[in-house]
Amino acid sequence: MARILTGIQSSGRPHLGNILGAIKPAIDLSKIPGNDSFLFIADLHSLTSLRDGETRREYVRAIASTWLAFGLDTARTTFWRQSRVPEHTELAWYLNCFTPMPMLENATSYKDKVAKMAADGGASNTSNAGLFTYPVLQAADILLYDAELIPVGKDQRQHIEMTRDIAGALNRSVGADILVLPEARIDERLMVIPGIDGAKMSKSYNNYIDIFLPENELYKVVKKIKSDSTPLEAPKNPATDITFQLYSLLASEERIAEMRRNYEGGNYGYGTAKKAFYELLLERFATERERFNFYMNNNDALEAELRAGEEKARAVASQTIQRVREKLGFI
Repeated sequence: MARILTGIQSSGRPHLGNILGAIKPAIDLSKIPGNDSFLFIADLHSLTSLRDGETRREYVRAIASTWLAFGLDTARTTFWRQSRVPEHTELAWYLNCFTPMPMLENATSYKDKVAKMAADGGASNTSNAGLFTYPVLQAADILLYDAELIPVGKDQRQHIEMTRDIAGALNRSVGADILVLPEARIDERLMVIPGIDGAKMSKSYNNYIDIFLPENELYKVVKKIKSDSTPLEAPKNPATDITFQLYSLLASEERIAEMRRNYEGGNYGYGTAKKAFYELLLERFATERERFNFYMNNNDALEAELRAGEEKARAVASQTIQRVREKLGFI
């Protein structure tokens, strides 16, 4: 049996790219017999950039509602808010004391974020200690639950390597393997979902599609999908069109083939294609949209799911902390 852990930062509402690239694959992984899945909402991590408490609460609710809407089975999976399990921050402090400064200074994600802040300019765009020690809290998130496999994208491989290095340093110091060294699970087949401008869909680029928007708002976003200036009557190249690419991620083979024929046959406008994609979104995610709205409007039901997961998470986390405290001389 493999213990698998995934964290989802609460820096915004999940979008189509998150759903197809991370949420659905993680839920599918949790359904495989023998897997023991731990999925948490990394609300502490969001504090490095998001300071408004009410916005954070709203994002946490939206993230939790999304996972539940897509069928996460909380009876089989441990699902919780990071901030409700204080052992995360306690272990992070212990790990900080075994983490070399140069390791953090050389973190690619940290250097990229600092460079972006410098480019953006302004007093609010300055680095903070939380951003600098982000990988240590991330290591604590993983090591606290004896996680063995961590599904990540290629850009997160370094953080898993750092987690292993930090855990190894603590283990060697106390002379015992009290922390499990995790392995990165990088699926080369994971899709890169294009945004409405053709770049990778991301909240940072503001090019995302929020499938849970009210119908009229969702249609406005879909209509903004970038397209070229090919005349209505002329044939169009489906391979280079963003609307067709997005449509192909969700439609059946028969529908994709029909859409391709429409593009290549001419007298088929991009506006018609966008309307077809919009209607497909509503059809494909009708059940999920209904479930999402249920949880967003029924906070007691949502809280019950999260609190149950937090109890399960603390039961595991407390055992790890007990081992670490004992070896470090705190009990």
